[in-house]
Amino acid sequence: MKQASSQTIKSLVFAALITVTLYIFSSNSFSAPPPSGAELFKSKCAMCHGPDGSGNTPMGKRLNLRDLRSSDVQKHTDDELTAIITNGKPPMPAYGKTLSSDDIHQLVTYLRSMAKS
Repeated sequence: MKQASSQTIKSLVFAALITVTLYIFSSNSFSAPPPSGAELFKSKCAMCHGPDGSGNTPMGKRLNLRDLRSSDVQKHTDDELTAIITNGKPPMPAYGKTLSSDDIHQLVTYLRSMAKS
């Protein structure tokens, strides 16, 4: 009987180790990487602003959107662009509740990369 108890304890410990290992790998190692600024722009902004930021889309033309690559937009500070993305600016919706601060930072960095030379 004592040997059966020892075997049962070993089996339970082994099962617990497997469970903990699977939990660690499933919750950390295999999670998707955060989206890049380009991916966020494509999914949240390009419909109106266009894939190149020009605003040359049906919606962009209707709303008379400025070219995000222009010096007029690029002269804004990072904090100003962050506030616009976070709080919105009519007719643009606010993204502060749907995007993390890191996501918004990624978008600002991507907008900077779009600047006209």
